[in-house]
Amino acid sequence: MKNRICLITGANSGIGKITARELAAKGMTILMIARNKEKGEQARQEISQATGNSAIELYLCDLSVQADIVKVSNEIKAKHNKIDVLINNAGLIIPDYQLSADGIEMTLAINHLGPFLLTNLLLDLVKNGNDPRILTVSSEAHKFSKLDFNNLVSPKKYSAWLAYGNSKLANILFTRQLAKVVKNDGITANCLHPGAVATNFGAGYSGIAGAFFSLLRPFFISPEKGAETTIYLASSPEVKGMTGLYFDKKKPKTPTKEALSDYNAQKLWEMSTTLTKLNDRLQLNAQKNSFSK
Repeated sequence: MKNRICLITGANSGIGKITARELAAKGMTILMIARNKEKGEQARQEISQATGNSAIELYLCDLSVQADIVKVSNEIKAKHNKIDVLINNAGLIIPDYQLSADGIEMTLAINHLGPFLLTNLLLDLVKNGNDPRILTVSSEAHKFSKLDFNNLVSPKKYSAWLAYGNSKLANILFTRQLAKVVKNDGITANCLHPGAVATNFGAGYSGIAGAFFSLLRPFFISPEKGAETTIYLASSPEVKGMTGLYFDKKKPKTPTKEALSDYNAQKLWEMSTTLTKLNDRLQLNAQKNSFSK
């Protein structure tokens, strides 16, 4: 594990932090992506002290801002020539309707388009990895969603739970399509349900919804328990070569028929490519690389 590099988004708190800590304890070099510099640096120091691993780097990025994702991907590529494990962990539920800096509903922007763009911009580094793996944290909340492609980017009527469920369904569809895209590159792509975890998830709610989260929180599993499947998929030799799957409690699980739709997966990929201007960004990167040579 000591020669392996693992990138984790949302690595400064919750299951992301536990995942970073446990993989650092195994000897991996950890690239933490966090939005808040102070919280990110505090988490980096705590993980380093707890594991005795000094190979932990902090990168700052707001995953709702595509320009930020481009910037951080360039920073990582300037310092590293490979990534062995890429973990799209960051995610949230937003009580009120918000638009990102790019004019996209915030939940979709952070939970799906952020991982989509970051993963594709760093794909060349992942291709250089040893037994490279891409993991995306989804949720059983995908079961409550049926994607309305005409009502994703700027929904006419906002529901926090529907937006969250849509994004988690998108995580599975993204993973399944990604597995096809990278199948000839030796890369595996899987997603997972971490369980109902007792973190700050839902902390932005007040009133009845806030009381609901408060009542349920004692019944949630610990962040340590919630991180187990991610850690397993990131490090276990047992899952080598397994790809395009949805895991729960370290075992493959069949998601909904909407999540298994090849049509949905292909359409979402095409829509995401357009919304992130991915082809233009990749072409620009290729031009920069050719000039640098």
